[in-house]
Amino acid sequence: RVEAAVPYTNSEAGAQTRAVDRCGAMKRVASSHSIDDFGEDLDSFVTLSSFILTLSTTCPSLAAKGHIKKEEETDLCILLQSVATSCKYIQNCVRKLGLANLSGKTQDLTTNVQGEQQMKLDVIAHDVFARGLDESKRCTMLVSEEEEDAIMCATSPHGRYVCVFDPLDGSSNIDCCVSVGSIFGVYRAKTLGVGDINDVLVPGKEMVAAGYCMYGSACTLVLTVGGNVRGFTLDPSLGEFVLTHPKIKCPPSGATYSVNEGNSRYWSAGMKRYVDHVKYDKESPHSLRYIGSMVADVHRTLLYGGTFSYPGDSKSPNGKLRILYECFPMAYIMERAGGAASDGTQRILDIVPTSIHQRHPIHMGSEEDVEEIDRFHREAEMEGK
Repeated sequence: RVEAAVPYTNSEAGAQTRAVDRCGAMKRVASSHSIDDFGEDLDSFVTLSSFILTLSTTCPSLAAKGHIKKEEETDLCILLQSVATSCKYIQNCVRKLGLANLSGKTQDLTTNVQGEQQMKLDVIAHDVFARGLDESKRCTMLVSEEEEDAIMCATSPHGRYVCVFDPLDGSSNIDCCVSVGSIFGVYRAKTLGVGDINDVLVPGKEMVAAGYCMYGSACTLVLTVGGNVRGFTLDPSLGEFVLTHPKIKCPPSGATYSVNEGNSRYWSAGMKRYVDHVKYDKESPHSLRYIGSMVADVHRTLLYGGTFSYPGDSKSPNGKLRILYECFPMAYIMERAGGAASDGTQRILDIVPTSIHQRHPIHMGSEEDVEEIDRFHREAEMEGK
């Protein structure tokens, strides 16, 4: 088992923030202002730390609708700071992959609950996320792709949330330097300080927050707390995520589709017809763009439009992706950005999961394009194919 170093403590993260505050070359946005007031003026220099610390101001829709109370906001801030610190740690490991002997599979060739062979960084990323969230004292329970059972956190009177996460999505591609990422979603605990598996076996639309961090040519953290979707890029010289995408909107339609066409022989009639339609029937054929890392493929789709699909088929009727910590958070982000997510017949965020590692088919992306996928599935189903 690979031993991971302890991530930065809150005091160390605070020291970094204070150092940035003392830097006269950059100015921080006053907490009395809303981020939306500044549009895309990056001279305003909004950091993830300052954004999180002013959630009720930067996400006025939450406070106005009574979705989040002051004490809940404070605890959510601490939880999200822990996630951000874990992402910085993992990004550092990814950068040092070959130099620090972090590449390759674990020495004992262990597998996770899905039977997938674990990479060294899978274990490190899981340990960093789990340890950081547990020590934040704001979670009652954690669900990770790398653990068969839910992880019960240390009892705390501040335990208001449950966090689900895929610590390192796309890790099978890590050794060839393909972009990988972490995905997370946050739910409210029904009982303060008490972990209950039923807190996460609810529709995805009940999430409080969701996000992902992509480790690629840049380290980008995309986050929504029920309102707008915002993107932050890690400035390695500061050790801080800086707002670079104040209000991400998925285009209503796109010119690309992302799917593993190697599985086309197993697809349903509806999926085959949709792909044939965008390849041959469109005046301008859609281009295939498929990386094989969900975070990277969805990030591109979110920014440029089009669709990302991992459908169910005759080989894998339930698809490959896990609904709780892959489909739900990404669908939540996509919808908040104006896109859509479905399984071909129903909205993803309306589904009630029955187990923490349940798999489910998914199509997400531009609203018009996802509706087109649904239409082809409906027509094929009506014909009985």
